[in-house]
Amino acid sequence: MPGYSDLRKGRASQVGQAYLVTFTTADRRPLFAQAERAMAACQAMTASRLWYRSRLLCWVLMPDHWHGVIELGALDSLSIMVQRLKCNSARMVRLQHPETGQVWGKGFHDRALRNGPAVLATARYVVANPLRAGLVRSVGAYPWWDAAWM
Repeated sequence: MPGYSDLRKGRASQVGQAYLVTFTTADRRPLFAQAERAMAACQAMTASRLWYRSRLLCWVLMPDHWHGVIELGALDSLSIMVQRLKCNSARMVRLQHPETGQVWGKGFHDRALRNGPAVLATARYVVANPLRAGLVRSVGAYPWWDAAWM
């Protein structure tokens, strides 16, 4: 059976490329159903010090996973950006909520997006996630998301 290393085969990071990225909590636990944990993670993931070269175009933090569209900047790789996101947010969550334990599962899924309409369509898909999951009746009612176009 193929493992996580097989997912990395052929993965290449390109400057200026937008990627849809998804990663899950450890064991898909709904850690971010608790507002305090979600707020800690969101503050850590959107900290300006993480985004000095690359751009976070849109994102949504769901109870058990995260979706985002990342546009890579010079000298960044997708793997390094995801590692920064996961490490920074896990550190902040565990600092404020020590009982949390492991926050994120291993690995992530990514898909390169064509520039232009595909990026915007994917952003709409990302921010509508809570609506499709039945967590809210309107996207604006869900607190854990943002988009560069807003």
